[in-house]
Amino acid sequence: MSDYNWCHNPDCHTIETQSRIRGTGDNKVLRTMRIKANRYGDYQANIWNYFCNQRCLMMFLNTFGQEIAQTYSVKEPKETPIKVRTEKYESYNYQHNGTDYVRTPYQATRKIIENSS
Repeated sequence: MSDYNWCHNPDCHTIETQSRIRGTGDNKVLRTMRIKANRYGDYQANIWNYFCNQRCLMMFLNTFGQEIAQTYSVKEPKETPIKVRTEKYESYNYQHNGTDYVRTPYQATRKIIENSS
């Protein structure tokens, strides 16, 4: 596999930037950007291996987003079994009495997910 990819936005070559200009003399062209694979290491490597910048990514999604969503559509929700624990704790409300704020304690509850695997 090559260490480089071409930007997947079909209109990348139409964006007028200095980095896209190629050629000599009067034979200048705007060229699709070449992208170094894994240029950000593992940080979002999935998407940035195929798009040179966010503008090209958004242009691609505006053009092909509906088609992608229909190709990989979700027909029914997925569920993951979990265990939930309810915990009571003391919290506070703050009320303004005209000149100052008064801290009033109350019993609150929160749900804690025990395991998500």
